[in-house]
Amino acid sequence: MCALTKDGASVDVGARLKALRRDRKVSMRTLAKQSGLSANALSMIERGLTSPSVSTLSKLAGALEVPITAFFRLEPDRQKIVFCQASERELIVQPCGKWEPMGGDAFTGKMVAYRLTLEEGGGSNPYPVTHTGSEFVFVENGQLHCEVDEKHFMMNTGDSLLFEANLSHTWVNPGPGITTAILLVAAFEDDERPSEYHLAIKQPGSLG
Repeated sequence: MCALTKDGASVDVGARLKALRRDRKVSMRTLAKQSGLSANALSMIERGLTSPSVSTLSKLAGALEVPITAFFRLEPDRQKIVFCQASERELIVQPCGKWEPMGGDAFTGKMVAYRLTLEEGGGSNPYPVTHTGSEFVFVENGQLHCEVDEKHFMMNTGDSLLFEANLSHTWVNPGPGITTAILLVAAFEDDERPSEYHLAIKQPGSLG
């Protein structure tokens, strides 16, 4: 099943589902159980024999712990030099926060960076995640509580944290007030999108 992005390009949603499932090393049977869908239905979606509804994609996104937009991602043209002007950055709006990609998705190297703006309670995917590579977090303003490998770090303005991303980790703004931070992930494996592990699925509140 193919869908059109806002610029008219075609995306094979079934192929994206298969890639996301394999990337996370989740069997079709396990995904069926976690999403409440049948293995036969998943197989038909992955083979392009049926078109999933928004409700179905929402269930699959929750089970895979990725934003629903992960099913519609296209690979951009990658460049050795990426200049990203602040006025041209696209915002990824999530419950309790905003992500600003800083050009990493278009970079030939294994490095992505984001500027995060988090309301109280906003943060990464609420489920602990792991992925390949290394991760760096720098707090520009406010507070950020990070948990890495069951170790807790209360970060304040100017603090930084660097760790191996295969260690289970989450982070959240405990409040009060808004937190801004820089997140950088490097040296991850081919075809892996670390942001899709981190983007929040369910969190209360909103950011206007």
